[in-house]
Amino acid sequence: MPDKTTTTTSAETITATLKEKTVLIVEDNMGNFKLIARMLSSYGVFCEWKTSGYEVAEFASTLPRIDLVLMDIHLPYEDGYGAMRKIRQSEVLKKIPIVAVTADTGLNQMHNAQMAGFDGFIGKPLNPDRFPEQVYKILCGQAVWEYN
Repeated sequence: MPDKTTTTTSAETITATLKEKTVLIVEDNMGNFKLIARMLSSYGVFCEWKTSGYEVAEFASTLPRIDLVLMDIHLPYEDGYGAMRKIRQSEVLKKIPIVAVTADTGLNQMHNAQMAGFDGFIGKPLNPDRFPEQVYKILCGQAVWEYN
């Protein structure tokens, strides 16, 4: 299940694919959000931020475009699983890829996320050398299931 391929994609290819994409980051830790947003914005990605799973589907539906949702699992008020289910219930949002990005890593946690309906899994801590390529792969329709 984990995809640990060693081929790398050029920065130019990643930038061309990611440029002007919009990613909704659902993360309650401001430091983690800033890290993710910095990594992605350097490739031209627009980042939106929601600090909890509560009303994330309503918030997402107000955005003009979303290409990807990066969802922490442990969130205040409503966890990532509940928030993901609500997004999936929306006709407008249900086809957007949702990837669990969590410190709660391991094969069991990754399996639980897959069974719940997430489209991928990236374990924290994020690897700044790999993360942009992981997002690139997801946006190109490839599965990324990595728990470090």
